[in-house]
Amino acid sequence: MPTLDLSTLSLDDGIHHDIDIDGAGHLGKLIRMIARLRGKVIEAYPNRLVVDVHGVGYEVFIPLSTFDRLHVTVGLEVDLRTHLHFSQLGQKLFGFASEEERDVFLLLIDRVSGVGPTMAVAVLSGMDVNQFKKCVVAGDVVGLSKLKGVGKKTAERIVLELKDKVGVTETWQDAAAGQVSASAADAELALIALGYKQVDARKAVRKILDGDMAAPTEVLIRGALRALQG
Repeated sequence: MPTLDLSTLSLDDGIHHDIDIDGAGHLGKLIRMIARLRGKVIEAYPNRLVVDVHGVGYEVFIPLSTFDRLHVTVGLEVDLRTHLHFSQLGQKLFGFASEEERDVFLLLIDRVSGVGPTMAVAVLSGMDVNQFKKCVVAGDVVGLSKLKGVGKKTAERIVLELKDKVGVTETWQDAAAGQVSASAADAELALIALGYKQVDARKAVRKILDGDMAAPTEVLIRGALRALQG
């Protein structure tokens, strides 16, 4: 069972901290993660920023899409969605301009075999989120394989494992057709990124929408997680 994000702490330090509870039953084991970072850019490069948060400089690795979207310059105040990634080589903090970018990043590293953070960032650097979605939905292996660092075999895995195994494309298609709201689609994708099946994610989200059609994405995710856990 995937790790569930059941609650959050909002500390007055410019950082949004998630408390994740291990779904395997180790409820006493709390893992503190950095989910959002707000502060001033003190170093800016196309693939990396250093963000000052109350005197502490956080190194954040970003895709070119984030750099371009935010028009990053030294002194700019930024509010980044982040993912703290752990590996045998240490830990890296990745930052994104939007939830959409982070969701695609997480889908790639968690659901596609052989794709790690570096390649996921390369994908987002070479293609915007909407174009990436269109390529996956259309099964455009040729288009994906043109991305730097993504060969034909990796492109085929991306299409296969996101389109046929995960069910992500159904959510993308329905959102594009207006069959589900943007907030509902974002909630579904976040749940899929956590490891849930698309059909289960949609049922859980719809259950929350039945009670509040105007519920924002964060409310939908929390409510759906409680429903899926129970």
